[in-house]
Order: sequence, then structure tokens, then C-alpha cells
Amino acid sequence: VQLQASGGGLVQAGDSLRLSCVASGRTFSSYTMAWFRQAPGMEREFVAARFRSATSIYADSVKGRFIISRDSSRDSTKTTWFLQVNSLKPDDTAVYYCAADSSLILSSVRSTSAYDYWGQGTQVTVSS
Repeated sequence: VQLQASGGGLVQAGDSLRLSCVASGRTFSSYTMAWFRQAPGMEREFVAARFRSATSIYADSVKGRFIISRDSSRDSTKTTWFLQVNSLKPDDTAVYYCAADSSLILSSVRSTSAYDYWGQGTQVTVSS
């Protein structure tokens, strides 16, 4: 099983990026998919998650600016999900990680320990 995150970069405040996470090695169609981020010297924090039902939840700090979505491809060999990050702020600077799990409940979705699979992270740097 492998999760590969990409799409980060150096941008200016107000810009947008689309982060991608490609999951392979098993069928992830029923998994909860999520994004976390970790700024230097800080703990990894929840950003957004999307359940199999398509219900999505967001951290308050990104609500209205970030959108989590999933590729609609029927390719069962891999699953891709995205994080559209808009109106970026310097406080959004962090390494962004994708994560997935098959048995999450709503109450644990913001917890890093609840996820079995993680990508390697992609750096997003926002200059003011």
C-alpha cells in the first residue's frame, strides 16, 4: 500500500494550489480520506476529511477556503483525492500529508492516530 502526495510549492498569499494524493496497492473506494498538515515546531493537525458517503468536514481555519474531493475514475487499482487550497495565507505554510483509513468514525476523524495509511507529505510555503 502506498500513498503519494504531490502538488505543493512556493506561492504568494492569496494564491491557490491543488494537492493530490494517489493511493495504490488496494481498493480505497470505501476508505475515509483526509489531509493533515504540520508546520515547523508544531504538531500535525487535521485539515479536512472526506467519508465514503462524500460527507466532508474541515478544520475551522480552512473552512470556506479549502475543498477536499476525490477522483471519479473507475480505475480500481488506484484512488486519487485532492485538496484544493485557495486564498492561501502565510499561516498555511506547512508540510501537507494525506491519510486514509477504512474504519473511521466521525468522532476520531481529526486524530492522527486513527489513520492506518499515510503519504510522505508535500511542502506548501506561502510568502506574504
